[in-house]
Amino acid sequence: MSTQSKTQSAKVSAKREAILTAALETFAERGVNGVAVPEIATHAKVGTGTIYRYFPSKEALVNALFMQEKSALAERLSESMEVYTAPKAMFDEFWRRLVAFARQRPQAFRFLELQDHLPYLDKESRALERRLLVPIAKHQKRLQEQGVFRDDIRVEVLMALIWGAFVNLFKAERGGYLTLSEDDISAARDACWQLCTRQA
Repeated sequence: MSTQSKTQSAKVSAKREAILTAALETFAERGVNGVAVPEIATHAKVGTGTIYRYFPSKEALVNALFMQEKSALAERLSESMEVYTAPKAMFDEFWRRLVAFARQRPQAFRFLELQDHLPYLDKESRALERRLLVPIAKHQKRLQEQGVFRDDIRVEVLMALIWGAFVNLFKAERGGYLTLSEDDISAARDACWQLCTRQA
């Protein structure tokens, strides 16, 4: 590739990244349905037509962003998790990584936990979501089979309870209802663990 071609490719990549960053910031603030494409263009400092050169529709932009951020979260949660063999240690590390993502990338976390994704996610995005959930569900199922997790609640329900508790903790903090200390976060983690584990 020539130097000119490399420079052009870098410009294209930088412009696409600027659009995705602007979309993330505006969607996280007001939700997908509350933001129009021209607003994203203004935020990205590009023309509205430029966005459509990279993404044929607002839905295509949302799906590209969803897949990018969901993959980033999945990578953060799964990297080198095999070193944690004790179930509680693995749960604690999983929770710690969720907390780190929510703290370090609050806009990405806010965007991913929006409740109105389903109407505009395409088949590819939904398939990615399912692929990322499968290993987590399988691991929880193994813990049920080993007698670590309670078996009177379906795995999918346990997953929803844990995710719901986590999301609402940070939603309450974002809304100004509380300020989470490290002790609060640890106590919430342990409460979720106790909810999931077999009771004596």
